Amino acid sequence: MQLLALSSSKVNNSDYLAPYLNWIDQHLSGCRRVLFIPFAGVSVDFDAYQARVAAALQPLSIELDSLHRFDNPAQAVEDAEAILVGGGNTFALLKRLQQLNLLGLIRKRVTEGLPYIGWSAGANLVGVSIRTTNDMPIVQPDSFEALGLLPFQLNPHYTDQHPADFHGETRDMRLAEFMELEPMMPIIALPEGSALLRQGEQLTVLGEPGAYQFKAGDKGHLTAGSDLSALLRNRP
Repeated sequence: MQLLALSSSKVNNSDYLAPYLNWIDQHLSGCRRVLFIPFAGVSVDFDAYQARVAAALQPLSIELDSLHRFDNPAQAVEDAEAILVGGGNTFALLKRLQQLNLLGLIRKRVTEGLPYIGWSAGANLVGVSIRTTNDMPIVQPDSFEALGLLPFQLNPHYTDQHPADFHGETRDMRLAEFMELEPMMPIIALPEGSALLRQGEQLTVLGEPGAYQFKAGDKGHLTAGSDLSALLRNRP
């Protein structure tokens, strides 16, 4: 399995996907025609979304097809050399893939070795479920079950900021609520600029911000290069 889960599409004021181009180039391993899944986009036209991603990947000489343009989406997934899943609203993304009956097929193809790259919502999708997304449930999927390519929960765009005079729940408080109900299910939280890389049974944290692991009420920092492969073996 070749999987790259990026926290975000930008870091600070960077250009779109620019901080991740080296990782993306290495991960695609010579693939030059890639299938993009734009369905997390809600306030952006899918054609415009495809054009934005294609422009960002232009330095890599990648040709980008988009799933919304195909009359037979399942065949497009079957024929793909690699899959990119963009960010946006995770609930909208999951619902559209359920409607097209593509979750099982994507899971099968990635398990067989098809390279997968997802950012934000596309990263949420690779976990057990989308229950630790930051997104508003603007649509109702059939279930919250995701691809399950990683046997834990993800939380992209993670921040532990607590602005002064802010009286809503912080991210840590929300994740603590999840841990109350699912204490043995790990959550890997990815600050912007970080990622998870799965290569077969090897799982590594990428990016200087590192990551955070939440489990059973505890929170621990994971530095860049941390080996999380044990999480692939110790399924809850």
